[in-house]
Parts: sequence; C-alpha cells; structure tokens
Amino acid sequence: MNERKIAVIGGGAAGMLAAGYAAKRGAKVTLFERNALLGKKLGITGKGRCNVTNNCTPEEFIKNITANGKFLYSAINRFSPADTMAFFEELGVPLKTERGNRVFPVSDRAVDIVLALKKFCLQNGVHILTERVTDFIRAEDGTLCGVVTEKRSHAGFDAVILSTGGVSYPVTGSTGDGYRLAQSVGHTVKEPIPSLVGLTSDDGICAASMGLALKNVSVTVTDTAKKKVVYKDFGEMLFCHFGISGPMILSASAHLRPMQKDRYVVSIDLKPALDAQTLDKRMLSDFEKNKNRNFANAFDALLPAKLREPFIRLTGISPDKKINAVTAEERRRVVALMKGIPVSVTGFRPITEAIVTSGGISVKEIEPHTMRSKLCPNLYFAGEVIDLDAYTGGFNLQIAFATAHAAATAAAEA
Repeated sequence: MNERKIAVIGGGAAGMLAAGYAAKRGAKVTLFERNALLGKKLGITGKGRCNVTNNCTPEEFIKNITANGKFLYSAINRFSPADTMAFFEELGVPLKTERGNRVFPVSDRAVDIVLALKKFCLQNGVHILTERVTDFIRAEDGTLCGVVTEKRSHAGFDAVILSTGGVSYPVTGSTGDGYRLAQSVGHTVKEPIPSLVGLTSDDGICAASMGLALKNVSVTVTDTAKKKVVYKDFGEMLFCHFGISGPMILSASAHLRPMQKDRYVVSIDLKPALDAQTLDKRMLSDFEKNKNRNFANAFDALLPAKLREPFIRLTGISPDKKINAVTAEERRRVVALMKGIPVSVTGFRPITEAIVTSGGISVKEIEPHTMRSKLCPNLYFAGEVIDLDAYTGGFNLQIAFATAHAAATAAAEA
C-alpha cells in the first residue's frame, strides 16, 4: 500500500488535477489553497466558458508552444489533449469542439470544469486546506519534509508539488508565491512578463475607434528592427482606449520579444478576401455611384461607422473634397490603407491583465519526464509556475494538465 504523503500547493487547474491523480495512485494528499474556493482563476477563463484544451495531436500541440516546447514532449505524449477530453467526460462533463479545435464544456460554463476537478479530488480522498503556504520545512539532507502556512506548520510530507500559477490576475491568488518558494531552495526564476495580453498604442485610430470589434480581418505583425514578419493571423480583434486586443492580438503578443516602444507594427487588412486590384475596382464603382458626394461619405458601405472618421483622417484627403475630384493616386492610397492600417505598438498592457505569464521557473532545472526539481529531489512543479506558455486556444490549460499528471505520477510512485 502506498503510504506516501504529498503536499500540493495551489488549488488551480494544475493543482487539483495533480492532487487527484496522486491520491488516486494511493498517496495521502493534502491540497493547500490560499483562496476560500478552489479554481478561482479557472472559473473565469474563456470569458467564463473555459477553453479546456485543444483537440489536436501532441505533435500539433507542440507547434503551438511559444517557449520551451521540446521540454513538454514527454508530458504531452503521456497526457494528451485526447486524454484531457476523456478525463472530463468520464467525470460527467460533456465537451464540444469549436473553431480552431477549441474545446469547451457543452454547457459553456467554466464552473462545470472547476466542480469536476474538485469532485475528482474529493472522490480520491484529497484533504483540502484553505491556507496560504509561505515557506518550506527542510530536513537535514536538504529534502522537503513540510510546509509553513500563515496559520501553522504541517510536517511529515514525502514530496511537495508546487502549482501556484504565475502573476497574472492576482485577484485570483496568482501573486508569485510559487516563484518565491522555488527561489528559497535555489531555483532560477526567469522574469515574468505578460503573455496573451492586449497591446498599447498611442496611434489616434485606436482611441477614436474604441469598442469596435472587427471580424474576418487579418493582421500582420512586423518587427521593424529585424525587418521581418513575426506573426500573421485571420479572425477577430478589438479597438480599445489603450490600443488593441481580441483573440488575434492576444496570440500575437506572445511573439513580441523583446518588447520595445514602436518596434512592432500591426498591419490590419480590412478586406483580406479581396486583393488590391479587385478592391480598387470595387472602390471605383462605389465612387462613381457617389461622385457628387463629399469624400467623408464615401465609405458608408465599406467601413463600420466608428472607423470611418479616423480612417479618412489617415488617408490625408480632405473630408470635404468631392469624390469625383479624388485622383487615381489618392484612390490607390486609400486601397493600400484599407489593406493595411498600421498600428504602432508601444508596449504590453499590465501583467495583471495577462491571461498567462511568460517566464517562471527555469525548465533547465526540472526533469521533463517527471517535473521533478533537479535541485531538490522531492519537489515537483506543475502548471504556469514553470517557464512555459502557448497561444490561445486551450493550449495553456493543456500544459497545466499534462505537467500536473507527470508530477503527480512521479511524486506518488517515487
């Protein structure tokens, strides 16, 4: 009989799955969570719907990891997106696959995923304590034998799994506790920076178009320092008071390294289905029908209302100019702008607004097969606390589940 005692620190997605799996393997598990409720951050993911994973192969999954993808090869093959889907459906949460292979609960309720993970813990006998861990207790040989919380000390553990998340959405409890605990036993923490986050810009078009959501547009992000394209995508985006956001922009943010003011330019193609020549013919036809109107009224059928005034300003053409007086060169300029509105990026929104944190505990100090620390033999890591992140689409939660499964398996069977 397995009599190993394991402490799991952090009751989010990774922590709950790790605790449940370790207990299922016979270990006596205590899960420490600083909040009154488990899965607080998980409950707000995907705008409250919870994009639980991405319905893809392990090979496709690795391609969507933006940092240290090779490190995940073993873990993702042992607990794949298909395994995650089977896991939740066996717990009574039916799932569905949407655009981009994004997987959601059929109910569109993130709380169903939270409750399923809590159920998994309880049915396997996990002991849950709502206490914030502030320190480790170390034995003479350097191994961990207990934890200290804000309330008391807990000794007698054979292993510790650290799954406290990063520093995004600190209101949910992700305040960097795991980084400090890891550093206390000698681990290196790569400086956390925001990933999957909105981009700031002082270009006037953003503030003027605030609240406008664009669908079926494409973006191309150029690194002007290296003069190369670093990201391209097609889908949805949003103009905000601070700059730009939305699904495509969040994914693009993971590629902007290093972030420097005005280094990156996001080019927005408003009519990706039309090439410049075809768009010019359509515009010429529209201009002919409205030739006696002012240029300010030339885009009623081509652009959303919020975008017309700032777009006209960008063309440099007087809004009072008659359409029949617009030259061929001016029309070409309009077409070029419609195929690529430039937005110069000044920076990231604060890390507290980021969906995930890029950075964290160095993967060079973690065994990829077991998630065990190379510096402290009975310490394991799971989830966002590790220096791993990916695009939007369920990939980051899958990282949490795969690393948690690896850590739980190794910690329980060590």
